Amino acid sequence: MVCVHRPLLSATFFFAICTARILPAPAEAENSDYDFIVIGGGTAGSVIATRLTENPAVRVLVIEAGLSNTGGGSDTPIIQVPFLVSETLNSIFDWNYTTTPQAELNNRSLTYPRGFVLGGSSSINFMAYTRGSSDEYDRLARVSGDPGWGWSHIFKYALKSERHVASADGHNTTGQFDPSLHGTSGPLLTSLPGFPAGTDQFVLNATSQLSEFPFKLDANGGNPIGISWLHSTIGSSARSSGATAYLMPNMERDNLDILVNTYATRLLPTGHSSAGKPTFRTVEFAQGPGEATKKITARKEVILSAGSIGTPQLLLLSGIGEKASVEKLGIKSAVNLPDVGRNLQDHPFLTIPFAVNSTQTFDTVVFNQKLFNEDLQLYNQNKTGIFANNAIANQIGFFRLPKTSSILGTHKDPSAGPNSPHYEFAFSNGFVATTQNSPTTGNFFSLTIILLTPTSRGSLTIQSSSVFDHPSINPNYLFSKPDMDIFVEAIKAGKRFLTAPAWKGYLGTPFQDAANLTSESDIQNYIRSKAISLRHPVSTAAMSKYSDKGGVVGPDLLVKGVDGLRVVDASVLPFALASHPQAAIYIIAERAADIIKSTHKLGA
Repeated sequence: MVCVHRPLLSATFFFAICTARILPAPAEAENSDYDFIVIGGGTAGSVIATRLTENPAVRVLVIEAGLSNTGGGSDTPIIQVPFLVSETLNSIFDWNYTTTPQAELNNRSLTYPRGFVLGGSSSINFMAYTRGSSDEYDRLARVSGDPGWGWSHIFKYALKSERHVASADGHNTTGQFDPSLHGTSGPLLTSLPGFPAGTDQFVLNATSQLSEFPFKLDANGGNPIGISWLHSTIGSSARSSGATAYLMPNMERDNLDILVNTYATRLLPTGHSSAGKPTFRTVEFAQGPGEATKKITARKEVILSAGSIGTPQLLLLSGIGEKASVEKLGIKSAVNLPDVGRNLQDHPFLTIPFAVNSTQTFDTVVFNQKLFNEDLQLYNQNKTGIFANNAIANQIGFFRLPKTSSILGTHKDPSAGPNSPHYEFAFSNGFVATTQNSPTTGNFFSLTIILLTPTSRGSLTIQSSSVFDHPSINPNYLFSKPDMDIFVEAIKAGKRFLTAPAWKGYLGTPFQDAANLTSESDIQNYIRSKAISLRHPVSTAAMSKYSDKGGVVGPDLLVKGVDGLRVVDASVLPFALASHPQAAIYIIAERAADIIKSTHKLGA
């Protein structure tokens, strides 16, 4: 998202790489006994493995296809330094997926980054920590039939997972957030921006000048509407991920094993439960195409936490999905579960960059090799400066369409309720691009606009019976008319925000074709040519009531029609949350761990 170029990464990084006990070869796992096997060491898998192994009598194996988060050699700092957030794209830490051509986006195939490393996408995402509204969780409770997923019940897990820490620059954050809404002893580190941006004063002043865009003290209290300081998963001036927050601090546990660079290739049936359901507790795995496969069986459960792409792919490869589709590929159908891989939703976004009358933007550093190296050296010495900051924004804003909107009059409101936004702004103190070619000189401000309530549904399908062949991913962006209509209104609102007196004399010319956003068709054309994925796929193994014919997992996250197999990751969300979903995934995984402990009477 942020245009920081790889050739600038010439300075030396200095990091203390922790030594973790990670299995060097699959044979060591094959010859061991485990109560639980967690497939995927990403955001949710890290939580599940860590919480289950709090009981020393419980043995857990994590199988991760990607690298160790400390095993990327000279590239490892890319996923640790906050400012280098964009450098993870198309790297060794990325699955490097692409989508099918998107009809409503000028038939463009989009890159679709997902984390290929311990910590999963929490190791490569934009680090925004936004829980979403209370309405989102209350809707999840209604859809699943389990009140335990509602806001009043689940908020304790938000506090349990989080530890809010000081910003990198140690500034006084009074008036920038509500401490009562944040955890103080959880594993995941969060903080407010640790480096002032030249745009801070303009954004905040505009909130007092335009009533349509109010200041919100804290977006994480259940009603995020307004402009707030951004919380990021950053602590001690480094990214805090599922790996660094949960797994790495607990690698001395002798009941936790992690097998990296190893793909789960299939789930295998191991008999039937007393209720007649097929039991899936055996995992087949290999280290690469052409490598020998091995098998291991969990005594209690397999927990599938491979993410919204990997989870449905593995279910389909195991014969759990639409019967006709899997049999067409020569896969024996085990459970006819048509919704596996269906209902894919994601957030599209774009940026509107402007030249500015200032040199106090991060472009000054990014476009100058000497300054870049000097700031990097400062970061290496004392973990301060621009490299300690999340480059995407210091403030973000969540907003709804007005009640009088013709869109809401014509179409059903796609949001979860009155506390839930339809779109989001992020304010970047520099040039941010989606499909635009980056300049090499100048200073810029970029307004990022995100569609948070897509109604379009896409799909994921497998192309062969091999896990090593990427699936076909079709998010189906903007196929549903309300999506384009809301996106257009969001851009109009963004333009209104930038008319506040605070911006006078600062904003210059819009960058290239961003200058042409005058008519409705101009805005639509800009969306079609500039929108890309914000990397928030969900719903490919959606949660529903057990009484519902649709869905993939029940409210306890057990796969319907199957025994011994549970899904815990973003794929279980029945709808796209109107937020950056990583906070919700940590929350869901924390509750899921308690559900699993209760099921098997493992204690709190």
